Amino acid sequence: MAIVQTATNTFKTQLLNGGFNFTSDTFYIALYTANANLNENTTAYTSENEVVASGYAAQPLTVSITPTSSNDVSYISFNNVSWNAAITARGALIYKLGANGAVCVLDFGSDKTSTATFQVQFPAASSNSAIIRLV
Repeated sequence: MAIVQTATNTFKTQLLNGGFNFTSDTFYIALYTANANLNENTTAYTSENEVVASGYAAQPLTVSITPTSSNDVSYISFNNVSWNAAITARGALIYKLGANGAVCVLDFGSDKTSTATFQVQFPAASSNSAIIRLV
């Protein structure tokens, strides 16, 4: 099994078909163990190998900057999200509910463990570093 950081093929296709609206759709983030198989072919949220911990549930994301463009790059980002729980996670999936809802896979590079609060910190919302950028 492997977690591969990538925008999903579903996201790229559905974006061109008008299947995602970052100003009105609700997006979520789910955390996964190292046993998860998440990559460019992930099409939707799955509970298989999702983190199981007291106090953990997939969280809705808040868009921190509406879709914008700068330096010939369009981008969007989310506010940081946290769980008040002891968690070990290897990666995450950003998605919206429904079929073909997978947006992108995040690979943390190694297992990340918290004893009280687990936080996913998104990079700055800019054309050089936003979590989702179209070049």
